Amino acid sequence: MRKFLVLSGILLSGILSAQNNLLNAESPEDFYTSTDEEREINNDQPLEYGYIAKRDVLWQRVVWETIDLDERVNFPLLYPLDDRLGDGRRSLYQVLTEAARNDEIKLYGDSYFTQAKTAGEVEGSLSLTRISDRGTEILNENFIVYNDSVPMMDIDTVYNIPDFDQYVEETKINPSDVKSYQIRGVWYFDARQGELRYRLLGIAPMVIDVAAKAGVTADTGAEVALFWVYYPNAREILHDAKAFNSGNSAKPISFDHLLNSRRFNAVITKVDNVYGDREIGEYISDNSMMRLLEAERLKEDIRNFELEMWNN
Repeated sequence: MRKFLVLSGILLSGILSAQNNLLNAESPEDFYTSTDEEREINNDQPLEYGYIAKRDVLWQRVVWETIDLDERVNFPLLYPLDDRLGDGRRSLYQVLTEAARNDEIKLYGDSYFTQAKTAGEVEGSLSLTRISDRGTEILNENFIVYNDSVPMMDIDTVYNIPDFDQYVEETKINPSDVKSYQIRGVWYFDARQGELRYRLLGIAPMVIDVAAKAGVTADTGAEVALFWVYYPNAREILHDAKAFNSGNSAKPISFDHLLNSRRFNAVITKVDNVYGDREIGEYISDNSMMRLLEAERLKEDIRNFELEMWNN
């Protein structure tokens, strides 16, 4: 009984220390202000990956998957959609884009990490400014050929058209426009440990194409990869950012832990193959049910490898 009470006290103190001073706040402004002691306790680092010698990798398969954010199990990667909570909690999209803007992570344009991408290019993908149809009509009525070198917000003064600003539309990509995440990882059989393991290599937020959202293109449902991040280089940032823990809000989960432990549902879109890593959709193009069945078949092939190792 005494041991139980001691253990309960330790667990309780850990939970209380994780509540960001919520119970000890003197004012609402202190709700999410950590004490020096709490900051010292929480000053940890992500668990380092162990070194895997090439000779210990008996078998491997590189896999690309889609994490659909419409699935309830994946909601911790989607929410919150704004900053009104006041506790500093952000969505995975907000964490990654903020790190990209601050040049804290290196960005790539493809899942093979061969094409570098700049923060400026990402910013250009997040917003689009255009003249509305009515604004175009007004320019035509005044026989004005718009010069791209003139900022749209200066058209009223440059071309002497009063209040033209109201015809300039700006479309922005918001956290709610993130529909899924593409991830690339490798399943491998560790001969030393004698088990099948997974290592996440890259992640990319898939957002609605800003041109499609603005109505410039016909395909309003088009999604594009905003950028790719080499996951091991982003672990510290994702370790510091916390996702909501629906089981115990006093113990939030770091995005690094959530992703590394695969606490999400994903569907395979392709695996490395002799056909130039072609996607499932390239050889099963007109039947979505068959694509899902093919993804499940590939998943089972990977899952069964460990079992077959011990049964043969």
